Amino acid sequence: MKLLADVGLLGFPNVGKSTFLKAVTDAKPKIANYHFTTLEPNLGVVKTKDGDGFVIADIPGIIEGASQGVGLGIQFLRHVERTRLLLHFLDVSSQECINPIDDFYAINEELKKYSEKLSKRKQIIVANKIDSMQNEETLEKVKELAKKENLEIFAISAFTKQGVEELIDYVSKTLKQLPKEDLIETEERVVYTLEEKQDQWTIKEEDGVFIVSGKAVERLMGRINIEDNESMYYLQKSLKNMGIEDKLKEMGVCEGDTVIIAGWELEWYN
Repeated sequence: MKLLADVGLLGFPNVGKSTFLKAVTDAKPKIANYHFTTLEPNLGVVKTKDGDGFVIADIPGIIEGASQGVGLGIQFLRHVERTRLLLHFLDVSSQECINPIDDFYAINEELKKYSEKLSKRKQIIVANKIDSMQNEETLEKVKELAKKENLEIFAISAFTKQGVEELIDYVSKTLKQLPKEDLIETEERVVYTLEEKQDQWTIKEEDGVFIVSGKAVERLMGRINIEDNESMYYLQKSLKNMGIEDKLKEMGVCEGDTVIIAGWELEWYN
């Protein structure tokens, strides 16, 4: 599958992406104060006040040289490739002697080296950590950057949630204007898999209802937006790859039967 999520969170490590994901979804990413905290995308579903929903992914921090395969760079860039909209997080707190302007151009240079098309994907600058700014000088520089690059900018605090609701509303409206057609499956190359062991899921039948449970399916369902067709296709493909589909058929599941997966009640279709 090409599609990973509707929205990808882009930025160097420790700029607050995981904190933001936790603030706007039910995802529970590991958060720590060091410069390489996430090895694979954490996904969550955002529910807006209007009842809309979209999938958001915390893309692991990209470092310079990623497009040449430094670290896990190529893998991370493939994750970015599978989103429709990018929120580019920049730290404006000025607490770690970082330069968010340099960070912005460094990451976009890696995107361009990896894929010209990816470098042109729509971005929104998110100036994060305004709650801990020592002064507004860095934020003003980031605003100048946004104006220069003709990008929208939102100043927020993922920690206190200041400005977060306004950002989510804007993202929801923007997604409705962005196409999906070039993000469906285009090749058989596997770029993101769930490497789960069978002992991490079990199936039992109770009164004609099939109940699938275990850590593997809990993680899987945490990545799924049941209101999105591509996401449900990803679910179906994952169930097959994990051996769950074959096991259900072996146990005699029929069309119309109820299958409960990690608490989600679904109807089985052949």
